[in-house]
Amino acid sequence: MISSWLRQGILPVVNPASVDQALQIAQGLQQGGITQIEITLRTPAALEALAEVAKAFPDMAVSAGSVLTPEQFEQAANAGATLFISPGLTETLANHALQNQLPWIPGVATASEVMRAMELGFKTLKFFPAMAAGGPPALQGLLAALQGLSIIPTGGISMDTCPAWKSVKGVIAVGGSWLSSNLPPENVTEVVQTRASQSIQVWAGLD
Repeated sequence: MISSWLRQGILPVVNPASVDQALQIAQGLQQGGITQIEITLRTPAALEALAEVAKAFPDMAVSAGSVLTPEQFEQAANAGATLFISPGLTETLANHALQNQLPWIPGVATASEVMRAMELGFKTLKFFPAMAAGGPPALQGLLAALQGLSIIPTGGISMDTCPAWKSVKGVIAVGGSWLSSNLPPENVTEVVQTRASQSIQVWAGLD
């Protein structure tokens, strides 16, 4: 289910300052060729922004990021999220996802965390915080011993480092906030569209 949810190799991570900003970002992403988005539940505007993006862009695959509690699972699902992503892995979240058949990507950074995720039946994982956890070499070392996984590195990634991440066998996409960070007060949609288009070209050019 998760593999079919991912449509591109770039998963934009958005921390919305407002609903309006989230809508402009989503529009820019779509116009730039990216039809998936992770809206993190880190800001007061996040849930409303997620709901409005899901409503305004029905063709956009909308995920909720920074899911920390079962309640946030339910809130995000009610708002329109179809995928749920967490920075780490806990028994409480794993059980909730499994019992409710919710597509969930837990975060991992060590071999022990990856092994626990595999024991619980999760094989699509978020390597986080990607750069702080050792970057591509660290992930490559992990996956040499722990195979059969699909990994989405997130945290500190930029468009320039995409080639290094894509070269790691098992990486199916990268999550990044570079598409929606440090935005100007005006022309948000146009700026995001340019970044999205460039990112897609970079990722596609690595094949």
